[in-house]
Amino acid sequence: MNDFPGRNSPGPSPSEERPDAAQQRPAEASEAPRTDDTAGADEAAHASQWAPQQPPRQQWSAPMGGSPWGGPPPGGPGRPPGPGTPPPPGYGARPGWGAWTPPPPEAPRPGVIPLRPLAVGEIMQGAIDTTRRYWRTALAISACLAVVTQAVTTIATGLWFGDGVDVESLKDSATPREILDAMGSSIGTLAVSLVLGLIGTIVATAMLTVVVSRAVLGRPASLGDAWRSARPQLLRMGGLLCLVPLLMSAALLAGLVPGLLLYAAGAGTLAGLLTALGALAGTVAMIWLWVRYSLATPALMLEKQSVLSAMRRSAKLVRDSWWRVLGIQLLTVVVATVTAAVINIPISLLQAIASGSAAPADQLTWSSLIISGIGAAISSTLTLPVTAGMTVLLYVDQRIRQESLDLELIRAGREKQSA
Repeated sequence: MNDFPGRNSPGPSPSEERPDAAQQRPAEASEAPRTDDTAGADEAAHASQWAPQQPPRQQWSAPMGGSPWGGPPPGGPGRPPGPGTPPPPGYGARPGWGAWTPPPPEAPRPGVIPLRPLAVGEIMQGAIDTTRRYWRTALAISACLAVVTQAVTTIATGLWFGDGVDVESLKDSATPREILDAMGSSIGTLAVSLVLGLIGTIVATAMLTVVVSRAVLGRPASLGDAWRSARPQLLRMGGLLCLVPLLMSAALLAGLVPGLLLYAAGAGTLAGLLTALGALAGTVAMIWLWVRYSLATPALMLEKQSVLSAMRRSAKLVRDSWWRVLGIQLLTVVVATVTAAVINIPISLLQAIASGSAAPADQLTWSSLIISGIGAAISSTLTLPVTAGMTVLLYVDQRIRQESLDLELIRAGREKQSA
């Protein structure tokens, strides 16, 4: 009768009439007696209006309001629609389950992530894929900086701590001059390590941010490209990476000062309690500041912001997702810590074998320092691209959620394909 699937009448054929319909026809005939001419006219009219395969009129039933489409049938109550009536959108859905809608299209993925709001696993996988796809650039950046900083740190530590046994032996019979010399050596080595580590972190983070940002659109970045894009921002990056730790240290110190003042005044028990509470409050403030400004680095690099503008930008992006950003940043720290621990297990064994019994356990030898530096360089080489990648992809994800950055990225990907 028609070509639309699912539109066949659900009633039985005339040869399969139900008993109640057969019992009802004599009642109708008793109410209005018909002659042969009248019966013939009625049958002719019925044949012109109904197809031969239609069920009896009183046996028609349709789901959802009397018609297959959920509304009154075009022919009136109890009548099927005409042959030329098109089905509405969603026709063919199971009654009571609503209209069928096609699944949403897949988000475009020109690079290491799909251009839509990301899950936590997709952020981590995107960082790993960036390191795996562009390993020549990512690992070269982290390896060069890790080797240089660890080499200088190892040399400084070996030169200043070569007399580590003498320093340890000053526990009982030590003059103030000897204690000051030992403390000066310790502070000097620590300062050199911190400065070199900070410089390496600044350069590596800036260059890796460029690599990851291009990987989002599937664009590779060479060492030269990463350096040319990162070089103008290095001074501001250094200011940012110095200012944020200073703010965090100031928050911790502000929590400790009241307890320390009471301790200096002689209130022992109360001072200890207040110091513990202050340390807890200062730690909470440090974590809050760390999360609040954790996206300032990619904001500074990718948006060419100043230091303070990048910090305000990070605070705006984190404002409504503080707990989510905290969880992802903690996951980043856990990944880096576990990776470093796994790498340090064989390094520690080699260090113990190299030291042997040639020196006391508390003395640092050149062999142990070199092995320890190699382990630290390998750990930094492998973890730095992943941690930087997770931070950059978290920044991209927050902008997609709040500013629809995915639309701009899709447009940029199309322009790349057309070019």
